[in-house]
Amino acid sequence: MPQQPLAQVPKDAQWYWQEHGSCREADPLLFFHPQNERGSSRARRDRAAKLVCAGCPVRMECADYAVRAREPYGVWGGLSEEEREHIYARLDSRHYPRSRGEGIKAAGDDFTEAVSPRTLGIA
Repeated sequence: MPQQPLAQVPKDAQWYWQEHGSCREADPLLFFHPQNERGSSRARRDRAAKLVCAGCPVRMECADYAVRAREPYGVWGGLSEEEREHIYARLDSRHYPRSRGEGIKAAGDDFTEAVSPRTLGIA
């Protein structure tokens, strides 16, 4: 898996929130799909990761970082790769969110919908 260029990591990135993530108690493989995973297998894994994210105390910080860094892989803050791609596609690259909190603003309703009971199949 290719490494993300450091130029995409926000200049104000802080990592303290990662120490409090619910994902620290979960299998890391739950958040990143294996090569060639598709269809219902991927949907089940993403849903299981999102269930962990749904109750996470630092979900907002995680999702904000992922959007601002254009994180290409995995489930971050309850947002899947596909959901973040949808957010990225809406953004004007000249005014890309770089300051803390702007990633969540850019995500808009996608942030809430990502771990909604309807999306997680529990409503």
